[in-house]
Amino acid sequence: MKYSGYSRTVSFLEKAGTDRPPFHPIIMRWAAQYAGVRYRDFCLDPLAKCGAMIKCARDFDMDWVTVMSDPWAEASAFGILIDYPADSLPVDTGGHPLSAEECASLKPFDPMSNERCRNRIAEIEEFRKRLGDELFIVGWVEGPVAEYVDLRKASEASVDFLIDPDNVSKAMDVIIDSAIEFIDLQIYAGAHCIGIGDAFCSQIGPELYDQFAFLRQKRLVDHIHSRNALAKLHICGNTSSILEMMIATGADIVDIDHLVPSMSGYSSLLRKNQVLCGKADPVSVIQDGSPEFIAETVSSDYSSASGRCIVSAGCEITPGTASENMRAFMMAAAAQGQHE
Repeated sequence: MKYSGYSRTVSFLEKAGTDRPPFHPIIMRWAAQYAGVRYRDFCLDPLAKCGAMIKCARDFDMDWVTVMSDPWAEASAFGILIDYPADSLPVDTGGHPLSAEECASLKPFDPMSNERCRNRIAEIEEFRKRLGDELFIVGWVEGPVAEYVDLRKASEASVDFLIDPDNVSKAMDVIIDSAIEFIDLQIYAGAHCIGIGDAFCSQIGPELYDQFAFLRQKRLVDHIHSRNALAKLHICGNTSSILEMMIATGADIVDIDHLVPSMSGYSSLLRKNQVLCGKADPVSVIQDGSPEFIAETVSSDYSSASGRCIVSAGCEITPGTASENMRAFMMAAAAQGQHE
């Protein structure tokens, strides 16, 4: 049977048997560089981003495309000011609420009234128009903790979590209400799956994760499922202390960063149709490793997850990664063979 990226991913989730595990590397700056697109355009021009992502997917046999580029779309809709240099990462230039109380008074934003959010919808529409079900199309929203940190900045947010949890909770509920509307628009535009990025959760420990993130992430996952789409949860860093709760959100795809020592033992916690995704180190393995080291790492990670793992790095592929190493990564994914 010949699989498309979409059918391979869905079949893998359903344990229906595939020729190989799906290959879902996170590419943003690398994709722009490989395709010869300025990063400002990758962030702001839907046609530029979609063209770059599709080129990378086809050249390196990737099974997915995503709208990922930077975490500032929702933040800009909430009023954060962002500058977009020609060929480097976007820069936060101000507009932050001055307190948790001020943050709690925010109103849900209208995604269609914000250029960055409208662009995300346009990207998904373009992907669906050009790809149909050829590749697995993944939309994106920021999770409650990550978005609160974007709004208040990391140091201020960390203090808020401890001294003003009530207002933090009110603000996060507004964040979730906005995310749900944004999710609906992305699924309607053609996304097969919605990713939830909540990177800062690895920095707050299991108690605060349980207090602020778990039920809100689960609410997003449940809502995505109610719209007949799939959910992906991405949290960077060493998530060992919260990984059981991450799986318990019900997300279909649970990302594992390279800082998690091993995926061994976690596959037994997966429910039907859940898989892990990861976890090669983007720098020491994918950027700097030999083809043999890349192959050994992918094989070891795949085995430690008992074969219930989409092949990816733990986080974004670096722009310093040579095309030859990406090709070795692709071949390592293919070498895992049939999943049954």
